[in-house]
Amino acid sequence: MSDTKPCPECRSTITYPTGTSWMCGECGHEWNPDEVAAEEAGPVVKDANGNVLHDGDDVIVIKDLPVKGAPKAIKAGTKVRGIRLTDGDHNIDCKVDGFGAMGLKSEFVKKA
Repeated sequence: MSDTKPCPECRSTITYPTGTSWMCGECGHEWNPDEVAAEEAGPVVKDANGNVLHDGDDVIVIKDLPVKGAPKAIKAGTKVRGIRLTDGDHNIDCKVDGFGAMGLKSEFVKKA
């Protein structure tokens, strides 16, 4: 069996298929390889239009966003270059011209 998949729980290579899932012969753990691959890939971040965002993408702000401590808001239509995706509530880290480094929510941007 050259195409065996290691167990995600104990990393044992003594595994076998059971229809649509796999079973570990050592610890008894049963898993679906598609679900494990999706978990390892991480969360998918989408913009306001449903397009998938990736690190390094350019986005455009679709709504005026007030900034704490700044006298003015980020205006709709502002282009942000080279975003970095993160975990958490504000899932985009970026630098906005005139404001500096900050976090944005993906629901307030669209892919450029």
